[in-house]
Amino acid sequence: MTQERQQKMAQVLAHRQNNLTVVLENIEDPRNITAVMRSCESVGIQDVYLINNNQPRTRVYNYKSGRSAAKWLTIHEFDSVTACYEQLRKHYQKILTTHLSANAVSVYDVDFTESIALVFGAETTGVTNEAQQLADGNFIIPQVGFVQSLNISVACAVSLYEAYRQKKAAGHYNQPSLPATQINALTKFWTARDLNNHF
Repeated sequence: MTQERQQKMAQVLAHRQNNLTVVLENIEDPRNITAVMRSCESVGIQDVYLINNNQPRTRVYNYKSGRSAAKWLTIHEFDSVTACYEQLRKHYQKILTTHLSANAVSVYDVDFTESIALVFGAETTGVTNEAQQLADGNFIIPQVGFVQSLNISVACAVSLYEAYRQKKAAGHYNQPSLPATQINALTKFWTARDLNNHF
């Protein structure tokens, strides 16, 4: 492996964020999942959570359109909202769902300097009642047109780049966020795959 490649890995890991994640619940179109993964990787999210209790699990992140991003991410798969949320509560202080409700706040009013998990639901039905009830609140992306919703991958990208803006302004990208043990483990894993020409 070249020195430049090693430096790139170190640089990427130094910008990974351990207090922001995305949860996808019962997303129907694999292309939306892979598009979300690209957005996650681009803003420094390492861990992505998938909930699928509607159909058998598939290797959705192996689709060609998202392979370049998914290979850098740590994917956590769950068959239930409860099991996923139990894990999220161990790592994140707040869980917010994307849901148009009376108590929903604008994404621009969310404090992304906190430790947050963002939950996005299925394209046709949105997040489930269970996911909403177990969460700490709802947020929306303000819109002024006739259309009241965005494609999930677009909505996720808008939300994540607002999070990126806030976190960058707060200096979250100025020093490593992941624990040293996780950085070392990911470095070894990525290096091994690179040497085996799996990238």
